[in-house]
Amino acid sequence: MQGRTQLESAVSAVRLRLVTWNIHRCVGSDGVKSPGRCAQVLQEIAADIVVLQEVESMPGRAGDVLEYLAAETNSPAVAGPTMVSGHTHYGNALLTRIPVEAVRHHDISVEGREPRAALDVDLRHCGASIQLVATHLGLRPSERRSQVEKLVPLVRDESRRLVLLAGDLNEWFLWGRPLRRLHSIFPDTPHRRSWPARWPLFALDRIWVNPGRCLRRLAVHQTPLSRVASDHLPLVADISMD
Repeated sequence: MQGRTQLESAVSAVRLRLVTWNIHRCVGSDGVKSPGRCAQVLQEIAADIVVLQEVESMPGRAGDVLEYLAAETNSPAVAGPTMVSGHTHYGNALLTRIPVEAVRHHDISVEGREPRAALDVDLRHCGASIQLVATHLGLRPSERRSQVEKLVPLVRDESRRLVLLAGDLNEWFLWGRPLRRLHSIFPDTPHRRSWPARWPLFALDRIWVNPGRCLRRLAVHQTPLSRVASDHLPLVADISMD
């Protein structure tokens, strides 16, 4: 009986920290480009999983930003570029200390608008199956509605113990029409103001968790450094699987 109690206690203690952050090509609110500041902010947060948007990198080249952030956070990177020009890649990325089992890339672009995509990964944490979809939605409401319609089938897999959707959803209104379908899948999802970084007024960045009871804490990371390192504040979720 004692052994069983200890095992149940260990299982109930399965926790992870997830952060989503639009790093704005590492250009801060002061106009200065500094990957070093972004790395320091991520070190302050110490997340198990980092979802990034607006990552500008040059894979295989000296000083590659994504490789640098991966090294500074001791977290292997998964790239999800939406645009490639010469040696420069731009788009989404994932840094994770939790083992990745599968990676899928989904094009959710709308014709005539900036290319957009979703990075869809399977993770395995303490024996639990986790799906994480990381994305950055478009600027127009009609564009976001179309993109959400493409995301909904991705996060309906009930075989997963935990489903996470994170990113810069660019929705100015908390209950805006583009996100209504997501609210039906992720009910009672809280929000926090994350943009602009110096005086946050809008909850553009979101983390959605299913089952919702697994979300223990959601907060923006506000420090003197995070307020200047990008035009967005990082959004941090503490998640516990019971």
